[in-house]
Amino acid sequence: MKIASIAAATAITLGLAATASHAAPVSYTVDPSHTYPSFEAPHMGISWWRGKINTSQGSVTLDREAQTGTVDITLDAASVDFGHDKMNEHAINEDFFNVGEHPTITYTGKITFTDGQPSGVDGQMTLLGNTKPLTLSIASFKCIEHPFLKREVCGVDATGEFNRADFGMDKYAEGPLGQVKLRIQAEALRAEAP
Repeated sequence: MKIASIAAATAITLGLAATASHAAPVSYTVDPSHTYPSFEAPHMGISWWRGKINTSQGSVTLDREAQTGTVDITLDAASVDFGHDKMNEHAINEDFFNVGEHPTITYTGKITFTDGQPSGVDGQMTLLGNTKPLTLSIASFKCIEHPFLKREVCGVDATGEFNRADFGMDKYAEGPLGQVKLRIQAEALRAEAP
C-alpha cells in the first residue's frame, strides 16, 4: 500500500512538472508610441539616407518554455519620415512606397531562440504587394514590469537587410543602390488577462 501511494504521488508530481513545462504562450501588444522601425538606404551612392516609420501596430506571442513565438506587424507606409518634407513627399509616390495602391507594409514571422533567449525572426515581409523572406537578428531582448502600468513590457532591438528591388521598388535601385539596412526598436505590453 505504501509503495502504491509513493508511486501515485510520483506520477502526480511528474504530471504537474510536465504541465508546467508546457506553459501557454503569452500575448503582447506592440506599443506604437515606443516602436519605430528605422532604415537606411544609399543616396546616389555618395551618402546614406536614414528614415523611420512613425505608425505601426501588431502583436507578438511568446512561449519561453517551448522556445517558440510569432510576430505580426503592420506598418503605415504613408508615415515614412526622413526628417525632410520634400523627401517624405517623394517617398510616398509611385516611384517608391506608392501608398495610393499599397498603404501598408506587413511582416509576419516565427521567433527563433538561442540559449533560451529570442535571437531572431524568420519571417516574410510584404511590400508593394510582393512577399519575400526577411530574416531579423535580435541584438537585445529584455522584459521588465512596467513601472506605471504594472504589467510586463518587453523591448527588442533587431537588425535586418534586404534589397528593395526584390520587392518591386526598383527606381534608382541598380546593384548596391537597392540595399536597405533595418534597425528596429520595439516595445510590447503583455496583454491583460480577460
